[in-house]
Amino acid sequence: MGSAGARELGERLAELKARSGRSYDSIGRRVNLGKSTVHRYCTGAAVPEKFGVVEQIGLTCGATPAELLELHRLWARAVDASPELPQKPPKPAEPDTPPPARLRRRWWPALIVAAAVLVLIGGSTPIPPAPVPQWVSGPVWMRPPTPVPRELFGVTINSAVGAMPSFRVGAVRLWDSGTRWSEVERQRGRPDWTTLDRLVDGANHAGLPVLFVFGGTPHWAAPNGPPTPYSDKSSSAPPDDLADWDAFVTSVVERYRGRIESYELWVLGNDKRFYTGSVESLVEMTRRAARILRATDPAATLACPGMGQLWTDEGMAVLRRFAELGGYGYCDVASVKLFQRRASDPPESVLELTDTVDRELHALGLHPPIWNTGTTYTIPLEGKLDETMSRNYAVRFFLAGLFAHDTNLERMYFYNWGGTRIPLVLQAVGGAPTSAALAVEQLQVWLADARVQGCGRGRGSGLPDAVWQCDFLITEGERDYPAGILWTHTGTATTTAPPGTRAIRHLDGTTDALRAGEPLVVTEEPVLVERG
Repeated sequence: MGSAGARELGERLAELKARSGRSYDSIGRRVNLGKSTVHRYCTGAAVPEKFGVVEQIGLTCGATPAELLELHRLWARAVDASPELPQKPPKPAEPDTPPPARLRRRWWPALIVAAAVLVLIGGSTPIPPAPVPQWVSGPVWMRPPTPVPRELFGVTINSAVGAMPSFRVGAVRLWDSGTRWSEVERQRGRPDWTTLDRLVDGANHAGLPVLFVFGGTPHWAAPNGPPTPYSDKSSSAPPDDLADWDAFVTSVVERYRGRIESYELWVLGNDKRFYTGSVESLVEMTRRAARILRATDPAATLACPGMGQLWTDEGMAVLRRFAELGGYGYCDVASVKLFQRRASDPPESVLELTDTVDRELHALGLHPPIWNTGTTYTIPLEGKLDETMSRNYAVRFFLAGLFAHDTNLERMYFYNWGGTRIPLVLQAVGGAPTSAALAVEQLQVWLADARVQGCGRGRGSGLPDAVWQCDFLITEGERDYPAGILWTHTGTATTTAPPGTRAIRHLDGTTDALRAGEPLVVTEEPVLVERG
């Protein structure tokens, strides 16, 4: 562990990182460092030899000039105390308080010049500083007003009883619900449709579009394949004879034509627990399934095999290879699993994944609609969230989907509905909706007659650094009025209510008066501010 000075510097860097919402990987890419190196600096395990590194991390995280001065003071103290770095000659003691602003403005350029002179005297080639991202004023994206799709608010059903959520949702996905291939067709050619019929009937009765997920090869179709994590002896290998795959796809789509809205053609194509075949085989299975589905139910939407593990190079490599082999050409939608590294991380952190996926597909000339169809297999091992965090994170999960609208993200399927062995529970089967579920319902009430115009965050949108905002036009009777949903990814921030402000709505259904120019306190719980 580093010295006390290193720990103090690390704590300040960690605070700036948390405020910025950036991951170690994101910061590292911008300052030309590995994410593990950034992590060591932000935990005080190591101290950069040059202050320029600290400065670039600070600038990437939005540090102000005063904060950069503080970082230099902490860095100098940490370097003096670090046994791993060359010791500098003694210097006069620093005052505990920073110099007046007039002196700071003169001292800061002098520091840079002095550092450059020292480098030249030492005979070393100066290393140019890492590039700083261009600062842009304005929202992250803005488009003509577009209706907020009801289907954005999806859930994965984690129950086989046929019950549906008793709070408002927009779409359902079937997985871990007794509907795997291995559960439906336990014997070749003898499918048992009882559970799937019950779930499809329940969803149809509730008016909810169904996403059926293929996956879990029956043991009889791949007897020598590696097992999946499930107890039904299902295999993670593709079937030995793809004619068995063709037959099952055909039987499903013929039975549920017009009743199942969409199909995810494999649950996870880049996770060895669920698929151990080659990418070439996965593309061929996708091609075959698409041909059958197009011929039998041309109105159905086809989502390509789900891609998870996207925080890893290995996971992204499979997605890239699937795209290079033309796999996405057979589908209408790209299916990805967006999730935080830890359940306690802000939901907004998944936006780093949406950007990464968008770049990968764009580089290959692809820009398909994207559906977020799941999470990580290890989600039951994560710690439970408290009541307040659960409510806020559930709502912001779907707001993150709106924020990623510019990357073509169309749907968010929350994992899961019905189960309780997860960090954030919406509703247990047979139980009442939690406060998190009711908050998600309130968000949908706000947006039922809304058209989204754009989203932005921080200084670029004229807001405090930690504040996020999406803007809408809401129809009320025969008139439209503007509104914005605001929240922070961490902590509390204060801004000023914009011109035309008349009220602020809360997730508990209450409304308070708010006037333009009055202080507006923004917290981790989203609020809707009515304007006009």
